[in-house]
Amino acid sequence: MFSTVTSGAVSGMESYLMQVEVDVSNGLPGCHMVGLLATEVREAAERVRVALQNAGIELPPKRITVNFSPADVRKRGVGVDLPVAVGILAAYGEIEESAMEKTVVIGELGLDGEVKRVNGILPVVRQAKEEGYRRCILPADNAKEGAVIGGMKIIAVQSLAEVIAYLQAEESERDAFLAPVTADIDALFAREEQREETDFSEINGQSAVKRAVEIAAAGFHHLLMIGAPGAGKSMIAKRIPTVLPPLTKEEALEVSTIYSVAGLLDTEAGLMTRRPFVSPHHTITETALAGGGRIPMPGAISLAHRGVLFLDEIAEFSHTTLDIMRQPLEDRRVHIARSSGTYTYPADFMLVGALNPCPCGYYPDRGRCRCTDREIDRYLSHLSGPILDRIDLCVETPRVDVKDLHAEQADNESSADIRKRIIRARDIQQKRFRGTRLKFNSEMGPRQLKKYCALGEKEQALAEQIFHRMQLSARAYHRMLKVARTIADLAGEERITAAHLTEASCYRIADGKYWRRGRE
Repeated sequence: MFSTVTSGAVSGMESYLMQVEVDVSNGLPGCHMVGLLATEVREAAERVRVALQNAGIELPPKRITVNFSPADVRKRGVGVDLPVAVGILAAYGEIEESAMEKTVVIGELGLDGEVKRVNGILPVVRQAKEEGYRRCILPADNAKEGAVIGGMKIIAVQSLAEVIAYLQAEESERDAFLAPVTADIDALFAREEQREETDFSEINGQSAVKRAVEIAAAGFHHLLMIGAPGAGKSMIAKRIPTVLPPLTKEEALEVSTIYSVAGLLDTEAGLMTRRPFVSPHHTITETALAGGGRIPMPGAISLAHRGVLFLDEIAEFSHTTLDIMRQPLEDRRVHIARSSGTYTYPADFMLVGALNPCPCGYYPDRGRCRCTDREIDRYLSHLSGPILDRIDLCVETPRVDVKDLHAEQADNESSADIRKRIIRARDIQQKRFRGTRLKFNSEMGPRQLKKYCALGEKEQALAEQIFHRMQLSARAYHRMLKVARTIADLAGEERITAAHLTEASCYRIADGKYWRRGRE
């Protein structure tokens, strides 16, 4: 007998549905699996055999052939265990094939018949909905993430025996046997709003750095903070997500899809409702940062999509590791080519770096700095010119005075107050870029710069003076204009003025102070 069960998988960030075709015939007993399979998929035959046996299913010895279609796509992952088991049972006549109509089945099987969670459920369920399927049978630990895709009946199962009983039941009795799982997305977002978190009001002093953070968050610009140890760089960076606007539902699905593929999605919530804050250690490998590997997976820069990638002690990162970010910082996506195929991961993140100015941390205070010029140059050389060119704002974090430490926190602006101004500036950008793919000033290209950053005669003369005086590259000059546009948006002004240009240029002074010292 022959049966077909629909399942699904992901390849990179792309999801697809596959047909698991099972044929049972007379011949030498055994299970043969074909269809361009990875090792973990081939091993499914033995897992399914033992799981069926431990579930109390005794099947006559037959020749079983399992084909995974489409045959030209390499099949990876362990989510095919459950559909293979269901397909075998249907081919033996234990389950009516009509019970699997418009149904997608996914799940890994333990040897005791337990149905275990798998990665990438959310994009597969979305794909199934787009192709007209009405029901998904998923592991219980994946049910919530599948349920955030509305319009699909999500059935959560914990064991193979439960799946068999559900599919053998009458259609009218199935929902009573296993009630479909639902998700209240509005409640998830409401719970996020009530969640306690760190706040900018806890930071005393550092008004110039707070201003730079506000500009960076308003235009989604990249930010580098330079200062002595203990000046508050890490403390400030960890509070940046609190001033970013909340995720929209569309953005939440984008981020959740990445975390689903990576196997990092919260099983209880099933949806990411907070902007990511990813802070990898400086020993991170190139593959872990950019993504890829033997089985390609999203890297840290993709996990920071729509959020913040914070590189603390950025000069301690490998030079080659940092340079991997050149293309993602420009294109906002990562392209990975492997022998098994080409994979593209989203990487639209806000880079925030924290840096000591030298190995001991106290340059240019020669009263405390013990480093030689050669040591300082070697230390700072980890940040190459192309990387610095891609950072929009570079700001110094001075030592905090003891009077500031003793100041009342009630006098400091809260994250909520700062966020209101940022949201107003972003609303201006949304209106400006309506009808285009752009969302933020930082995404503007040469054509948009000419249209939205047009300068008057006085401002043009000032911009040219800054360009020559600071020896800016074309990229750095364009980024300065983008920052000036964001400063103008925060001020609610339609045109970029000399004051906006002057402030924007100040955020490149630290660049010249540390990386071009003694060369001018």
